Amino acid sequence: MISRRNIRVKVMQTLYSIDSMSSDLKPGEAVTILTKKIEQSRQLFTYLVYFITEVARYAETDARIRASKHLPTAGDLNINTKIAGNELLWKILEEASFKKAVADLNPQNILDAELLKKTYQQLVASPEYTEYIEVQARDKHSEKEILSFIFTNLMLPNEDFINHVEEQFINWDDDAEMMNQLVLNYLQKPASFNLSEILSADKWDFAKSLLQTVLEKQELCMEMIKPKLKNWDADRIAALDMILLQMGICEFLFFETIPTKVTINEYIDLAKEYSTVQSGQFVNGLLDNIHKELQAANKIQKKSFKNSTL
Repeated sequence: MISRRNIRVKVMQTLYSIDSMSSDLKPGEAVTILTKKIEQSRQLFTYLVYFITEVARYAETDARIRASKHLPTAGDLNINTKIAGNELLWKILEEASFKKAVADLNPQNILDAELLKKTYQQLVASPEYTEYIEVQARDKHSEKEILSFIFTNLMLPNEDFINHVEEQFINWDDDAEMMNQLVLNYLQKPASFNLSEILSADKWDFAKSLLQTVLEKQELCMEMIKPKLKNWDADRIAALDMILLQMGICEFLFFETIPTKVTINEYIDLAKEYSTVQSGQFVNGLLDNIHKELQAANKIQKKSFKNSTL
């Protein structure tokens, strides 16, 4: 589920947390911090998917409430509940790992009922919803598109929803972009996701190995970085940039199936996204310089990566 880029973000966040700690790092503490951050992402992801399903299922709740009025109108008695029977929705609801994730998180305890109702009302008022319910037949594309619409057009742009998520999940700001991609990928093929294990075994090994390597090789990395800082104001170099440089150097030297070009591009992008305005240029310049030096000294040894997962 989580890509290698997502893993790099989690490792970066973990290293930044460690860098900000006032006390010495205890044995095993780094991996514990990383594990917690990944678990926070899993919980946030579960809640986002859960909220989508609850918006779709609210059609039946709305129909019940309106039909039970003292004097229901013809419209109240004829609410279209097609979306509550959405085939993709029920694939999600019946998927074993989703059931378990929901049972573990108990998202109903943090669900904002009024926000849920308003989101459903916005859905019903949209032309996309009208178009969806006007077609009696069901097809995979339209079933997926209406659930994606709830997430992309009704949840993410909604300031009240974002405020709600931020109150419940402290990692929202860090994970927002990752969640956007994860949820849309999930809606493409939910059966291929395991919400109980957001990381596969090989990706968890990569995450731990990258974290531990950076911590163990920090002194070596800094020996390479410091001589390159002459043209930069040391006081203005962001701590996050130094972490990204160390991660990049470690991938150059100790992760033999990851192409150096991939490493450089990944950390430039992360610097632009998570650090300062100048960070992309800074990380690009230093990583490229260090890469050339290591290559000239024949210190970068890469295996064939043709079939590796990047």
